[in-house]
Amino acid sequence: MMVTYESLLQRADKIAVVGLGYVGLPLAVHLSRHFDVIGYDQSTDRIEELKSGCDRTLEVSDSELKSAAIEFTADPGMLSRCRLIIVAVPTPIDEYRIPDLGPLRSASTTVGAHMSKGTCIVFESTVYPGATEEVCLPILTRESGLQPGIDFTLGYSPERINPGDKVHTLENITKVVSGSDDSTADFLVKVYGQVVTAGIHRASCIKVAEAAKVIENTQRDLNIALMNELALIFDKIGIDTGEVLEAAGTKWNFLPFQPGLVGGHCIGVDPYYLTFKAESLGYHPEMILAGRRINDNMGKYIAERTVKMLISACKQVCHARVAILGLTFKENVPDLRNTRVVDIVNELKEYGICTLVHDPLADPDEAKRIYGIELQPVETLAGADAVILAVKHRQYTDMGLSTIAGLCKTSPIVVDLKGLFNPAGAEHRNITYWRL
Repeated sequence: MMVTYESLLQRADKIAVVGLGYVGLPLAVHLSRHFDVIGYDQSTDRIEELKSGCDRTLEVSDSELKSAAIEFTADPGMLSRCRLIIVAVPTPIDEYRIPDLGPLRSASTTVGAHMSKGTCIVFESTVYPGATEEVCLPILTRESGLQPGIDFTLGYSPERINPGDKVHTLENITKVVSGSDDSTADFLVKVYGQVVTAGIHRASCIKVAEAAKVIENTQRDLNIALMNELALIFDKIGIDTGEVLEAAGTKWNFLPFQPGLVGGHCIGVDPYYLTFKAESLGYHPEMILAGRRINDNMGKYIAERTVKMLISACKQVCHARVAILGLTFKENVPDLRNTRVVDIVNELKEYGICTLVHDPLADPDEAKRIYGIELQPVETLAGADAVILAVKHRQYTDMGLSTIAGLCKTSPIVVDLKGLFNPAGAEHRNITYWRL
């Protein structure tokens, strides 16, 4: 007999969340307020951290975590006790910008090897349309020896977590839900409806739900690419992009996107899942890939702009010291996944420039392991030749323009990628200032 909403609500059956990162942990915490939840992650370090009541991603507060009735485990055998298993593992791209389904295949293998008859498996990871049924389903069937549609069912409900966002949280975002059959979709609408107050959108099939997720971030990527291209044009014209966007924004239907680096686990990655699928079908997606090229080249452009500013200020480029404030992919989060600040660092090194990278939230060990970057304490930044404000962390906002410019030993140069400060204020302080 298949799992039912009533059996979960009465705690006769349990829910497992596989993958306790930025997506899985908040989901597990919210579900645990209504159901019995087992939180599984293959990392024993992560499990011990969560058992101690600490979440390094900062997505869940210590008090929320400590009060959550979740059974954390790194033992995959515990999955056999659960009749609803929700998989929330990362879906990155490799060095060739090809979808890396390794984590998804691994999770499917683990779940398939331990799931019980009558289980519903739901995937929340971002994939290309068709991946859940074409990649995950055969693995589940092979590993479990069970028959889909008879012994277990399948669902897909894409995550919409925005790291660091305390307004648009899980319960406040409409949840898209789909199932391999109508009864499974009905079941998942009830389960997710228990924790999501913003409402449920039921997609007609799994592929529609997969496609909806992947185009959400593709749309944002293209809009930011347009803003970046406009910033390049306006820089050549000699006008300030921020002023142009402010003026254009007075029209009621102008979309308020801003130029900038596009990193993170979603916007800079998801479009490649869609283009991969399109090209496998013989279609070359020109607009999406054009937007990706623009956004992927912004780090190089910013580094070159910084070098030109050093030259204009009669400062030596080779062996110059450039302080870079921020390494994470966005403000006020410790998330280093796919940060494009590294593009600036690597390009400046090509000019023989010494980069001093500081970030108050990033894990120094993670920065060293993933990117080979040694994070610097703030006191070592003094005496720089230029400062690049790469990430709008609250600490940098509090520092203010004068303090940031004061990190330079002479003739301060400030490159403000986030447009945090005003050019007029910089000119008043005799700061050579440029914003994207």
